[in-house]
Amino acid sequence: MQQPPISDYGFLSDCRSGALVGRDGSVDWWCPDRFDGPSVFGRLLDRAAGHWRLAPLAPARVQRAYRPDTLVLRTVHETATGSVAVTDALAAEPGARGHELGMRSPAVLLRVVEGLTGRVRMGLEFTPRPEYGLLTPYLHGQDGGAVLATAGPVTLVLRGTGPVGAALRPDRDRVRHEFEVAAGETVGFDLAYAPAYGDPPARLDPVAALADTVLAWEAFREMHRYDGRYAPQVRQSATVLTGLTYARSGAVAAALTTSLPEAVGGDRNYDYRFSWLRDFSMTMRALWVAACPEEASRLFAWAARSIGRIGNDPVPVLFGLEGERDLSEHECAHLRGYADSRPVRVGNDAWRQRQLDVPGEVLSAVWRLHEYLGDTLDEELREMVLGLAEQVAATWRQPDRGMWETRDADRHYVSSKVYCWAALDRAVVLAPQLGDRADPERWAAIRDEIRATVLREGWNDEVGAYTGAFGSAELDASVLVLPVVGFEAATEPRMRATIAAIERELGSEDGLVRRWSTDPAGFLLCSYWLVECLVLAGEPERAARLFERVNEHANDLGLFAEQIDPRTGAHLGNTPQALSHIGLINAAWRLTEPTTD
Repeated sequence: MQQPPISDYGFLSDCRSGALVGRDGSVDWWCPDRFDGPSVFGRLLDRAAGHWRLAPLAPARVQRAYRPDTLVLRTVHETATGSVAVTDALAAEPGARGHELGMRSPAVLLRVVEGLTGRVRMGLEFTPRPEYGLLTPYLHGQDGGAVLATAGPVTLVLRGTGPVGAALRPDRDRVRHEFEVAAGETVGFDLAYAPAYGDPPARLDPVAALADTVLAWEAFREMHRYDGRYAPQVRQSATVLTGLTYARSGAVAAALTTSLPEAVGGDRNYDYRFSWLRDFSMTMRALWVAACPEEASRLFAWAARSIGRIGNDPVPVLFGLEGERDLSEHECAHLRGYADSRPVRVGNDAWRQRQLDVPGEVLSAVWRLHEYLGDTLDEELREMVLGLAEQVAATWRQPDRGMWETRDADRHYVSSKVYCWAALDRAVVLAPQLGDRADPERWAAIRDEIRATVLREGWNDEVGAYTGAFGSAELDASVLVLPVVGFEAATEPRMRATIAAIERELGSEDGLVRRWSTDPAGFLLCSYWLVECLVLAGEPERAARLFERVNEHANDLGLFAEQIDPRTGAHLGNTPQALSHIGLINAAWRLTEPTTD
């Protein structure tokens, strides 16, 4: 079986977890307990790791779209004998509205089939494989046609409505069923998850629950307005960010998936189902622009609690969605990987790395929050700012792994030093809020020393640009953050030269920007950074054209993975990728308000 392209998948979410459903009607990824939990459907990473297909038996032409401002997906299948619509969603808690969305999600996957024209023969194949495909469950028929699946720590119950639901029967380790739908008929299915030794799975009417879930999403989006340029794209990206938010804590998962490859057949396959502090300030800005202060404030509260009291050890670059620190990585040798791209990894050892840019991201977020809300910092927040500022003052001269989280040697990355500068620059501004232990004069002196060092060591005369690391001749798109964070004006001659060199050497005609010269694909966040840099350099028209070209790489549902293959246009890397959508939102806002950070 040929693996579907990554761009074939649509994204469902209940703000507790998410699922991927292909154009062929197969749910190939669902980790029902939470985003970073084990899968029960994992065919995304191995054809034997579980799926749930619901689609016409005959060949069909497919058209699909989200219900506006929701992650409820409606797919229309047109066959030679008629047409049906299959609407898929992860259920909201009944009656949830506004910021209640996701707080008590019942972990129920809804699928509703509507006959539109003629008569269509449908096929259902339900093959759960918990624990990333390690477990094959026992399936038991229940009264009324429900099917109970149990294995290890997982309980699943599949139900259907009417005669179709009553006819569901297990066939050893799966359910196969065919049924016919005529115009005007509706058949609903719900699949409920529960831990094996906890409360039983929820029982919902799939048709009523689907309608209520649409209302929950619509009510949430009604509370969040965006009046800038490119509003449809921004609203869709904001909805994706909401869908990647673990509502119970406010943490934003970097992506829904693990181990989708940066290059097919390659080994740069990592688990992105956690929340990165390094992306913190960018995420805060995007939430503020396209969501509302409550989402940004809850994310900030999660980060402050996750970090805890700061000591001598580096602050980890990422945490689990409830603040877990130890995210030790292991490989799932039993999984073949997407398109035979091994290894498949669970966990992410980047949590062990020293990444000097992290304090700069966090302190930039504190500074941004203070600028927006004007609130006085509480004691814990003051302690965090003081601790991070002192840590940067003591460690900025050290090498690190950089924002691309290399797994070879530490280096003196330019972007890391710039974020050290940003950390102390923001700390100086915040100093009046920090009490007697603040030392703004010393912080300002070290900040200025960092700046002088970057200007001296980060520039390469032979290349005619700022390069990725001190002493390196390699261009790196990470230095596009210099004007974005306010370190160097985009109109300065050196920065202009750097922007031009990156656009010339790492860019492509379709707007994609690679991170470095051997990067196999364009990294979408870098493309949106380039848009911001062009705006800041006084070229808004060219920036807008670039922005629009980059946006064309979204799939038919407006979703982005991490990277795009410049030769084929294929999506690569984990999907949907928060940073790609964050980049879009922030670039759109820069085009709307060039002078407003």
